[in-house]
Parts: sequence; structure tokens; C-alpha cells
Amino acid sequence: MKIAVLIPCYNEAATVEAVVTSFRAALPDAEIYVYDNNSTDGTAELALKAGAIVRREPCQGKGNVIRRMFREVDADCYVMVDGDDTYPAENAAEMVDMVLNRQVDMVIGDRLSSTYFAENKRPFHNLGNRMVRSLVCRLWHTEVRDIMTGYRAFSRRFVKLFPVMTPQFEIETEMTIHALDKRFVLREIPVAYRDRPEGSESKLNTFGDGIKVLRTIFTLFKEYRPMRFFGWTALLLALAATGFFIPVFVDYLHTGLVPRFPTLIVSVFLGLAALQSFFTGLCLDVMVEKDRKAYELKVINYRN
Repeated sequence: MKIAVLIPCYNEAATVEAVVTSFRAALPDAEIYVYDNNSTDGTAELALKAGAIVRREPCQGKGNVIRRMFREVDADCYVMVDGDDTYPAENAAEMVDMVLNRQVDMVIGDRLSSTYFAENKRPFHNLGNRMVRSLVCRLWHTEVRDIMTGYRAFSRRFVKLFPVMTPQFEIETEMTIHALDKRFVLREIPVAYRDRPEGSESKLNTFGDGIKVLRTIFTLFKEYRPMRFFGWTALLLALAATGFFIPVFVDYLHTGLVPRFPTLIVSVFLGLAALQSFFTGLCLDVMVEKDRKAYELKVINYRN
């Protein structure tokens, strides 16, 4: 069985050697790949010195790096880990075993049930992780504890059938939602998290990237669950239309006149928008269901 460790890197000279060395010790039979994303601090040279197979992705963004990784690397099990030395290599063997011997498609290294909130010194990151977890769990009726962890293991089937669409840090959220929607076998194990060492800086912009993650969640919710998305939109529009219409109707009952004609027009247009939203969701839901069936057939026919 071939195992590949995938390490996306952008300016991780302070930590990349330690990451490569620790995962080589934990998985001695694995091939270690470092994909350099336009680093300017010598990350690629240090990774090569540590014994990694170094490749480059010129399009900036973590999602772009992972797209290239998944296309180019062939293995039976893939371990993905950030190059910032915040995740322990000791869990890698267990994660690989779950993929190769227990038919798990994605193993999530769950930081949030372990040491993340004690180690991470950025309070808004903590808040963002909680908010994203709560939102995804509510929308997809799941109990996944860590949506955005960068420490995961994948089956070959998941990697080769996963369409990477997001270009940047939204990629982990997209992976998790895709696995939930397509009913891949997903498991979590708690992993210890340690904050970045001195001299290593996070590339994550708390607010800018946080907004992108939230936008990705709502985009995927609209695409994967259109009936619920447009159904709720239709309900809100219908309630607004009713709110505008009731006073006009009450006036009509009392006087036989419609003195607030513009309000009536607004209520009618809101009602029409509600109907349009409902039938849009209905049509898209049929299309998504057909696409889901086609994807299921693709998964069934896929050969490792």
C-alpha cells in the first residue's frame, strides 16, 4: 500500500524541516511531498534538504495547491498536514490505519476537542472556529467537531473524486461539506494542537478569510440543498408580502377602498418573488438529485 504525506507550504522555512522529519519518522514507508506556493524564504530548499519530494504550485492559495496535489500524486492513502508544525505526527499511523483497514474515506484530526482553545492565542480564530462548526452542524444535521482542521487523511477514492473548487483557505470547509453531502465515511480523532513556534507567522486573515469561509458555506448550502435554501427564502418573502398586504386588506374591508395602492403593489411583487423562489428551489432540487445519483454511480464504478 502506497502512502503519501502532502504538505502545502507558503513561507514555512521556520518549521518545514521539523514537519518533514517528524512525519518521516512516524510513517517511514510514506513518500513526503512538499508543495511550495511561491515561498520567498527558502522553504523549498529546506524541505528538499530534509528529504521531501518538492514540487511547486504557481497559483497562489491553499485550495490551488491541494488541487494540484490531488491531481498529481497517486497513493492508496493520503495524509494532509500543514507545514507550520502545529499538528503532531504521532496520530498519522492511526489515521492511515483507519483509511486502509477500516474503509474510512476521510479522517479528521480534531483540534477543537483537544488543546486548540488553550494553545491558540488568537481569540477571533477561536470564535470563528466555533461559529463555522455550529453553522455547518445546523445546516447539515451533523456532529462534526472540527470543520477547518488542516490535518486529515483520505482514501484514494475520495481524493480522485473530489472536485476542488475553492482557491484558498476555504478548502477544508469545502472538503468537509462535500464528504457530508456525498455520504463518504467520515471519522474524527482528537489530536493535540500546539501554537506556531516563535518566528512562524500565520497566513490566515481572521476577518477576510473568515468571510470567505462563511460565503463558501452558504454557496455550498445553496448548491447542495437548493430546496431548503430557496424554500426558506420563499417563506421569508411570503411573510413579508403578508405583512404588507394585511393593512391594505383591513382598509379595504372597512372602507371598500384601497388607499395605499403602492403598498399593495409591493406585497404582490413580494408574493410573486416568493413563488418564483419556491419553484426555483423545486427545479434545482430535481437537478441536484439527478447529479447526486450520477455521482453515486461514479463512486460505485470507481476502482482503486
